[in-house]
Amino acid sequence: MVQELLIALVVVILAGLTYTVAAARVIKQYERGVVLRFGRLRDEVRGPGFTMVIPGAERLRKVNMQIVTMPVPAQDGITRDNVTVRVDAVIYFKVVDAASAVVQVEDYRFAVSQMAQTSLRSIIGKSDLDDLLSNREKLNQGLELMIDSPAVGWGVQIDRVEIKDVSLPETMKRSMARQAEADRERRARVINADAELQASKKLAQAAGEMSAQPAALQLRLLQTVVAVAAEKNSTLVLPFPVELLRFLERAQQPVPQQQPVQAAPQPGAQAPSAPAGTLPPVEPEPEPESAPEPAHASSSSSAGAQTVEAAPSRVAPSSSASPSAGRTASVPKPGPSAARPRPRSKGSKPLARH
Repeated sequence: MVQELLIALVVVILAGLTYTVAAARVIKQYERGVVLRFGRLRDEVRGPGFTMVIPGAERLRKVNMQIVTMPVPAQDGITRDNVTVRVDAVIYFKVVDAASAVVQVEDYRFAVSQMAQTSLRSIIGKSDLDDLLSNREKLNQGLELMIDSPAVGWGVQIDRVEIKDVSLPETMKRSMARQAEADRERRARVINADAELQASKKLAQAAGEMSAQPAALQLRLLQTVVAVAAEKNSTLVLPFPVELLRFLERAQQPVPQQQPVQAAPQPGAQAPSAPAGTLPPVEPEPEPESAPEPAHASSSSSAGAQTVEAAPSRVAPSSSASPSAGRTASVPKPGPSAARPRPRSKGSKPLARH
C-alpha cells in the first residue's frame, strides 16, 4: 500500500514537472509576449521575465521591440526632368504595438520593405535630379511620411529614412563635370575681372598722385630697378616713363619756319638801296639749258626807246669794300617789246650799260 502511494506521488510530481516545463516561457527585456488562447487574442501583453501559458490552449508570440535597420534595395527610376537614376536607401523602424504587429499584418518586416520600395520609386518620379543630389533632407522627410502613414496601423513606427546613394549614367556624370568646370571657370573670370577693376582704380589714384609730384615717378622707377636687381637676374629691364618717350617724339618733329613775304617791285619804282658797307646780294647762276649764245641788245623801232639787256652780274666777295659798294644799279622799266633774257655762259662778260 505504501509502495503504491509512493509510485502515485512520483507520477504526480513528474506530471507537474512536465507541465511546468511545457508551460514555462521566458521573455527577454527587448521583447513583448502576445498570448493567443484558442486563437483569440488576450488583452494582456506579457512583459519581460518568466511567464506561464497553458500548453495546448494558449500560444505565445514574441515580438522584438528594438529598432530595426532595413536596407531598401536600389530602385531604377526616371526623374521629373527625364534622367535615369538608380537610388537606394535605408530605413529605421520599430514596433510600438506588439498586438497590432501580430494581428494586423502577416509579416510586418516584409510589409515595411515593400512600402519603402514603392515610396522610393514615387519620390524619384516626383523629384528633379538636382533635388536628389543636393536637397536630400526634404526628400527624406517626404519618404518617411509616405511610409509612416500605413505603418501606423501595423503597430510600427518609422524613425528615419535616408537616401543612401544616387547612381547616374556615365554620360550624365561627364555632362555634370563639364558644367561644374564651366561654372568654376566663370567664377574665376569674374573674380579676376573684379580684381582688375579694383587694381585699375587704385592705379588711377596713384597716377593722379604721381602726376602732382613728378619726383614720385622717378622714385617709383628706382624702386622697380631695386626690386628687379634683388632677384639677381642676368638681365635688367629698365622701363622708361611714357611721358619721356612723348617728349622725345615731340622734340624730333621739325618746327615750321615762317618766311617773310616780299612785295614785288612795281614798275617805275626804284629798288631799295643797300646800307653802306654791305655787299649786294649774289644771285645764283642758272644752269645752261643749251649751247651758250652771246648776249645781245635788241632795240624796238616801234617804241623808239632802246632797251639794253643786262645779264646778272656776279659780285665776288672782297676783303676791302669797293667805292661803289653803297651804290645800287637801277632796274630798267620793262617795256612791251622787251625781249626775254637768254641765259649766258659762265665765260661771257656782261654788256655795258647805256
